[in-house]
Amino acid sequence: MQEFMLSIMEQFGYLGVFLLIAIENIFPPIPSEAVLLFGGFMTTYTNLNIVVMIVAATLGSLVGAIVLYYVGKILNKERLKKIVSGKVGKVLRLKNEDIDKADKWFDEKGNKTVFFCRFIPIVRSLISIPAGMSEMPMPKFLIYTIAGSTIWNTVLLTVGNKLGENWASMLGIFEQYSHITLIVLVIIFVLACVIFYLKKTNKFVFKKKDKDIEA
Repeated sequence: MQEFMLSIMEQFGYLGVFLLIAIENIFPPIPSEAVLLFGGFMTTYTNLNIVVMIVAATLGSLVGAIVLYYVGKILNKERLKKIVSGKVGKVLRLKNEDIDKADKWFDEKGNKTVFFCRFIPIVRSLISIPAGMSEMPMPKFLIYTIAGSTIWNTVLLTVGNKLGENWASMLGIFEQYSHITLIVLVIIFVLACVIFYLKKTNKFVFKKKDKDIEA
């Protein structure tokens, strides 16, 4: 996979970087680190300019993010409520109020979330979906996506440029960063699910006790 991506970049230059980064945003398993580090290295032995490379990578990030934003818009809040109103909601102990709370939280924290998540592997792509689901205003979404993506792309392209032929030596470090980040996110997700379930269970128990007392 990596050799294939690098060959595309060598063959198509800026367009190759744009396409690969756009695809990486839609299909997170594709490693953007390799694309950007090698892209930075390419600017040391070709006529490719690092500033234009940053622009191409950021445009690719933006296109991919917009695609997932509209995926989220299709899977909107009302559709989720319909799903929650059925068997899925009963099994997960979810209610429409929970969807409203999550939507309200994203309305309040969405700007910062979209920005900072651009530095987190996999999440930097998937964060566009809840942004679309909560109907985050497109101008705000574009501003924070461009800001976060530009910083991420600039850092990796610059590192690749400075390291030159040794660009691949950084792949291991970024892989460790990705693994550690994912482990932390999984732990946070599991803890959040446990806390959410316990709160739901306690409410259910208290309601049942209240009904027994009234009876």
